[in-house]
Amino acid sequence: MSLLHNGQQFPSLVVPAVGGGTISLPGDLAGSYGVVLIYRGSWCPYCNAQLASFSRAAPMLAGLGAKVVALSVDDEAAAAGLAAKHKLAFPVGHSADARAAAAATGAYVNDDPRYLQSTGFVLAPDGSVLTAVYSSGAIGRLTADDVAGFIRYTKSHAA
Repeated sequence: MSLLHNGQQFPSLVVPAVGGGTISLPGDLAGSYGVVLIYRGSWCPYCNAQLASFSRAAPMLAGLGAKVVALSVDDEAAAAGLAAKHKLAFPVGHSADARAAAAATGAYVNDDPRYLQSTGFVLAPDGSVLTAVYSSGAIGRLTADDVAGFIRYTKSHAA
């Protein structure tokens, strides 16, 4: 497992999307600031709160030129239920291979049961990592307000 560092290109990662099709990263976020939220599962109360917060912040983030995607190892039914419950306004991926996603992104893996720990990335429009937040347990994750402030700061200090 190798952590992603600021300035590195986000690796290629493809997962099935709730409702059909796939989420293909970083390509689906190209040209926009991207927010990639890897969440533990629909059962996690902290993840539910985080995803609901990002959904509520969707208009503000869109106004800043940011797109959000989320993904987990949940099966499609669990991910679809979570998306419907919180009226998620962004693509949600399901059935991610925990080992492959961890190898690509550096996310921590819980082994029994197997799932990915909360991990978040903010990407530049060119797909490079602006910041990465890794959690090895239930807490410690990106917040919508922090991401919005970070994008505002990044835009105001662009060379």
